[in-house]
Amino acid sequence: MTVLTKRQRRLKRQRRVRARVKGTSERPRLSVYRSNKGVFAQLIDDTKGHTVAAVNWIEPDLRKLTASEQAKKAGELLAERAKSAGVETCVFDRGGYQYHGRVKALAEGAREGGLAF
Repeated sequence: MTVLTKRQRRLKRQRRVRARVKGTSERPRLSVYRSNKGVFAQLIDDTKGHTVAAVNWIEPDLRKLTASEQAKKAGELLAERAKSAGVETCVFDRGGYQYHGRVKALAEGAREGGLAF
Protein backbone atom coordinates (compact mmCIF):
# COMPACT_ATOMS: atom_id res chain seq x y z
CA MET A 1 0.00 0.00 0.00
CA THR A 2 1.38 3.38 -0.97
CA VAL A 3 1.05 6.42 1.21
CA LEU A 4 0.05 9.57 -0.65
CA THR A 5 1.22 12.98 0.46
CA LYS A 6 -1.22 15.83 0.91
CA ARG A 7 -0.21 17.30 -2.46
CA GLN A 8 -0.64 13.95 -4.24
CA ARG A 9 -4.14 13.53 -2.77
CA ARG A 10 -5.11 17.03 -3.95
CA LEU A 11 -3.79 16.36 -7.46
CA LYS A 12 -5.73 13.08 -7.57
CA ARG A 13 -8.95 14.95 -6.66
CA GLN A 14 -8.08 17.64 -9.21
CA ARG A 15 -7.68 15.09 -12.03
CA ARG A 16 -10.96 13.41 -11.08
CA VAL A 17 -12.86 16.70 -11.26
CA ARG A 18 -11.05 17.84 -14.42
CA ALA A 19 -12.17 14.67 -16.22
CA ARG A 20 -15.78 15.87 -15.85
CA VAL A 21 -15.49 19.67 -15.94
CA LYS A 22 -14.72 21.28 -19.30
CA GLY A 23 -14.77 24.94 -20.20
CA THR A 24 -16.15 26.24 -23.49
CA SER A 25 -16.04 29.67 -25.08
CA GLU A 26 -19.62 30.40 -23.90
CA ARG A 27 -19.01 28.96 -20.43
CA PRO A 28 -15.30 28.88 -19.50
CA ARG A 29 -13.84 27.07 -16.51
CA LEU A 30 -12.97 29.18 -13.45
CA SER A 31 -9.80 27.51 -12.22
CA VAL A 32 -8.49 28.26 -8.71
CA TYR A 33 -4.97 27.77 -7.38
CA ARG A 34 -4.27 28.45 -3.73
CA SER A 35 -0.70 28.92 -2.54
CA ASN A 36 0.56 29.61 0.96
CA LYS A 37 0.86 33.32 0.20
CA GLY A 38 -2.13 34.03 -2.01
CA VAL A 39 -4.70 32.91 -4.53
CA PHE A 40 -4.70 32.75 -8.32
CA ALA A 41 -7.75 32.38 -10.55
CA GLN A 42 -8.34 32.28 -14.27
CA LEU A 43 -11.16 31.69 -16.73
CA ILE A 44 -10.06 29.08 -19.25
CA ASP A 45 -11.60 28.08 -22.58
CA ASP A 46 -10.54 24.41 -22.77
CA THR A 47 -11.65 23.94 -26.38
CA LYS A 48 -9.15 26.57 -27.60
CA GLY A 49 -6.67 26.22 -24.72
CA HIS A 50 -7.00 29.97 -24.13
CA THR A 51 -7.15 32.03 -20.93
CA VAL A 52 -10.02 34.51 -21.13
CA ALA A 53 -9.34 36.43 -17.90
CA ALA A 54 -7.02 36.05 -14.94
CA VAL A 55 -6.31 37.53 -11.52
CA ASN A 56 -3.29 37.18 -9.26
CA TRP A 57 -2.79 38.02 -5.59
CA ILE A 58 0.35 40.04 -6.45
CA GLU A 59 -1.69 42.84 -8.03
CA PRO A 60 -1.47 46.15 -6.16
CA ASP A 61 -5.18 46.21 -5.24
CA LEU A 62 -4.91 42.82 -3.49
CA ARG A 63 -1.43 42.80 -2.00
CA LYS A 64 -2.10 44.52 1.34
CA LEU A 65 -5.36 42.69 2.21
CA THR A 66 -5.80 39.72 4.53
CA ALA A 67 -6.13 36.27 2.96
CA SER A 68 -9.93 35.98 2.83
CA GLU A 69 -10.44 39.63 1.88
CA GLN A 70 -7.83 39.18 -0.83
CA ALA A 71 -9.65 36.14 -2.24
CA LYS A 72 -13.03 37.90 -2.23
CA LYS A 73 -11.63 40.99 -3.96
CA ALA A 74 -9.86 38.72 -6.48
CA GLY A 75 -13.21 37.10 -7.32
CA GLU A 76 -14.80 40.51 -7.85
CA LEU A 77 -11.90 41.62 -10.08
CA LEU A 78 -12.13 38.42 -12.10
CA ALA A 79 -15.87 38.90 -12.60
CA GLU A 80 -15.26 42.45 -13.79
CA ARG A 81 -12.61 41.28 -16.28
CA ALA A 82 -14.85 38.44 -17.44
CA LYS A 83 -17.69 40.88 -18.15
CA SER A 84 -15.36 43.05 -20.22
CA ALA A 85 -14.35 39.91 -22.16
CA GLY A 86 -18.03 39.08 -22.78
CA VAL A 87 -18.37 36.18 -20.32
CA GLU A 88 -21.36 36.03 -17.96
CA THR A 89 -21.43 32.36 -16.86
CA CYS A 90 -18.72 29.84 -16.06
CA VAL A 91 -18.03 26.42 -14.58
CA PHE A 92 -16.30 26.42 -11.18
CA ASP A 93 -13.21 24.23 -10.80
CA ARG A 94 -11.97 24.32 -7.21
CA GLY A 95 -8.70 22.62 -8.16
CA GLY A 96 -9.00 19.75 -5.68
CA TYR A 97 -9.27 22.10 -2.70
CA GLN A 98 -12.11 21.97 -0.20
CA TYR A 99 -14.83 24.53 -0.80
CA HIS A 100 -14.19 26.69 2.26
CA GLY A 101 -11.96 29.54 3.33
CA ARG A 102 -10.20 31.36 0.51
CA VAL A 103 -11.70 29.19 -2.25
CA LYS A 104 -15.23 29.89 -1.00
CA ALA A 105 -14.45 33.60 -0.59
CA LEU A 106 -13.20 33.79 -4.18
CA ALA A 107 -16.35 32.07 -5.48
CA GLU A 108 -18.62 34.38 -3.47
CA GLY A 109 -16.70 37.43 -4.68
CA ALA A 110 -17.09 36.30 -8.29
CA ARG A 111 -20.83 35.79 -7.77
CA GLU A 112 -21.20 39.22 -6.19
CA GLY A 113 -19.27 40.68 -9.13
CA GLY A 114 -21.91 39.31 -11.47
CA LEU A 115 -20.38 36.03 -12.68
CA ALA A 116 -22.88 33.16 -12.60
CA PHE A 117 -22.03 29.47 -12.00
